[in-house]
Formats: sequence, structure tokens, C-alpha cells
Amino acid sequence: MLDQVRKSAGETFVPVRAYREDLGPLWSKIDRFDKLERIQHFRQPESASWRAFAAGRWEEALELTEQDRPEVVAEFAEDRRLGYNSYRVRVVEFPIDPYLQWEMHRFKIRVECGENIRVVGPELLARFETHGIVPELIFMGSLAMYEVLYSEAGVLAGGRKFTDSELIAGCRAEVQALYAQGEDFWTFFDREIAPLPPPAGEPEFSTSAGP
Repeated sequence: MLDQVRKSAGETFVPVRAYREDLGPLWSKIDRFDKLERIQHFRQPESASWRAFAAGRWEEALELTEQDRPEVVAEFAEDRRLGYNSYRVRVVEFPIDPYLQWEMHRFKIRVECGENIRVVGPELLARFETHGIVPELIFMGSLAMYEVLYSEAGVLAGGRKFTDSELIAGCRAEVQALYAQGEDFWTFFDREIAPLPPPAGEPEFSTSAGP
């Protein structure tokens, strides 16, 4: 079913504000949140840590990531209050993109605070990708599925919402099966991410960039 998403009818919410406003009422109604993250390179100019990474200031980027910990702690405390857990499947290709190296350090804190993350290789998605890679997806329990939309530059732009129960159930089952096959986050991080030298940053980065 993952290969059917781009061909399926959905309701588009842009800009980001409209997307988040549509998501808002669903958080208190779900029992589980799932995410499939496929693209290897994004841009997050709203993040001070990302801006430091993009400018080549790796140690500062890591320090700023740690400074964000209280927000992540609060995020997952709120999730627990609402009664759901979060699960993420992160697809990783080699060689590891500098963005993904930065993201994995952000994930360390998220895992420590309660997110369940596993890593898979693109070969596990090959049967869904005969006509292009699968989209980035989030699942609000069984209530809705969103294709997360990005600009050509890789900046979050909004989302496309699906409410067809058959499509949601099929895609959700496939993503959860990928999660079950995935490698433990810490095992992957210690082997593949921790030994890497600092990345070079983003050559095209401009401090004026924005969402």
C-alpha cells in the first residue's frame, strides 16, 4: 500500500501553520503515533542547532541540541499524559549524509526521552519503490495519515491528509512491519554514527534561509 500513497486522493494543508492546525485536535484521540522517514537530507533553518551544523560549527550544534533537551522532555511527558507512544522508522542509506549524522544526534535525546526509533536500509522498501521512493508519512493512530510535504529545498511546507481507512490500515501495517524488522537505534548509532568525524556542514547554507 505504501506505493499507492502518491496516487491516492488526499486533502492538502499548506502552509505549515494550516498543517499543524489540522493535526492539533487529533493528538488527544490517538493511542499510537507512527512515522516513516525516508528522505536522507532536509533543511531545518528554524533550529539553532541545525544552523550551527549547516555553518560548519559541529561542537556548537551538539551543545545546542543538548540545550533543547528540556523541550523534548516536556514533549514526551505530554505524550504520556495524552496516553500514546511514538514509533519512528528511519531509512538510512550509505554513505551517511551529513544531515542524517546531525539528525541522529538529535534522535539520541528523543530516544532517551521516550521515542521508539529503529533503523532500516532502503532494500527493505525496494518492493514499494519501483516508481520512486515512498513519501514521508505520519500516522495519527488509525484516524488519519499525512504525507509530510517539503519544498524543493527540503524545508517543511505542509502536509497531505488521508482518511481512507483501508489505505491507512494497509500503510500503517507496512510501516509497523518495517519497524519490527529494523535495527535498534543504539546499536546502529554506536556502530555507524559515533565513530564519524564532524561533518562539513552545508556549503549552500545562508543565514537568511527560512521555512
